[in-house]
Amino acid sequence: MEAVPWTLPKLDPVTGEAMVDEDGQPLYEGYCIDLIDKIAEKMGFDYEIVTPKTGDFGKRLANGSWDGVVGDLMTGETDLAVSALIMTAEREEVIDFVAPYFEQTGILIVIRKPIRKTSLFKFMTVLRTEVWLSIVGALLLTGFMIWLLEKYSPYSARNNPEAYPYPCREFTLKESFWFALTSFTPQGGGEAPKALSGRTLVAAYWLFVVLMLATFTANLAAFLTVERMQTPVSSLEQLARQSRINYTVVEGSTVHQYFINMKLAEDTLYRVWKEITLNATSDQAQYRVWDYPIREQYGHILLAINASGTVPDAKTGFQQVNEHSEADFAFIHDSAEVKYEVTRNCNITEVGEVFADQPYAIAVQQGSRLQEDLSRTLLILQKERFLEQLTAKYWNETIRQSCPDADESEGITLESLGGVFIATLFGLGLAMVTLAWEVFYYKRKEKNKVEVLPRDMEKVAFERSLPKKIKDNVKKLRKRKNPVKNVTIGDSFKPVSFIGGYAKNDYLP
Repeated sequence: MEAVPWTLPKLDPVTGEAMVDEDGQPLYEGYCIDLIDKIAEKMGFDYEIVTPKTGDFGKRLANGSWDGVVGDLMTGETDLAVSALIMTAEREEVIDFVAPYFEQTGILIVIRKPIRKTSLFKFMTVLRTEVWLSIVGALLLTGFMIWLLEKYSPYSARNNPEAYPYPCREFTLKESFWFALTSFTPQGGGEAPKALSGRTLVAAYWLFVVLMLATFTANLAAFLTVERMQTPVSSLEQLARQSRINYTVVEGSTVHQYFINMKLAEDTLYRVWKEITLNATSDQAQYRVWDYPIREQYGHILLAINASGTVPDAKTGFQQVNEHSEADFAFIHDSAEVKYEVTRNCNITEVGEVFADQPYAIAVQQGSRLQEDLSRTLLILQKERFLEQLTAKYWNETIRQSCPDADESEGITLESLGGVFIATLFGLGLAMVTLAWEVFYYKRKEKNKVEVLPRDMEKVAFERSLPKKIKDNVKKLRKRKNPVKNVTIGDSFKPVSFIGGYAKNDYLP
């Protein structure tokens, strides 16, 4: 009977088609094939693999007979069954089981991994938009108030320089906003205002900054941690209580029968409780309770399964889970097969714990002489740790390490905090643009100075050279043979040695 990974048709690695032997019989591989090969080697017998003509593993028919693997053992068509056959009390009534060869298996839920919405600025979503706007508003208001208090307070360093003879920080409007902004950094805002009113405002603002930083840090850590651990449901109870996620089982499987049986058990218990409650005598007053003491969940689960529709096989169930990228569909199936599929499919994950544990065991005909020999051989293989080797071979967790999200739990990815680096790069780019503007402004200012400077320099040079020229002219006059006659103006006279003046029309001597 085919079951993943217990018994599978052996496929050609080139063509992908099922392989057959010399007699045209199909070849198989898997856990059970490796196990029966080892048992046959230990016990020294040959075997032939046959599949049931009707049914799968076996279920009781309306006439009391069985089909599938169990039916073939009952009719004697097969001597032993090495397959994914679950040991149940109902089957033990018609066949015998050897000691279990596999650890306890049960039922498990598999669901599509939620697709995480990647955002480089995910850290910004820790706080809502109105909170970020409130923080910016508080920063701007505090910066303006610091400037206002520093300007009008009579005890500020600006208005009371006698009390602060040493150089103090001047809180202009720009400097006040810079102080409010840098207060959010570990370095701090620097020198605080001197006036008591300004210091009171700064102390209240620093308390606000400390609380906001602590709140953001704590929520960011919790936000990123919960994001990696988040799954839509984590148990069968949660799956039964919600209505967004649909789920199904393989039709006619042991899992399907399990929920049917549990639904019948719930109905029976409710009927018995109702009879006890309604017909209770005065001595049975303790049974007269208003609420039903047992939670009815399997009835809801079975209704949801019927509404979603069962699937014909496990392959279809896993395929439907994989197609629902919004993680709104679950498949409830055998835990061993679910874990095998999870190790080979990076898109799905198991949810919750295994429930309804039951073992896998080798089955033989009732009263078969093979039962004791098989039990002894299995004990030998268990001591040799052969069964552990088979488990490690087919449920190899190292294969899953190749998945892109295999190391999600090891740390925060760059996709979650990439915005921090982008913000840093934006700051670097803005700094370079500001530097270019500063250089351009400085060169333009220096160029304007150079244009005004020559006219002023000519005037200064002329004024500096004038006394020297006057002295030279006086010496020349004294050396003349015919001295200059004195000129008398009015009743008195004054000797005039020279007459100075400025040239017109920008003439320079």
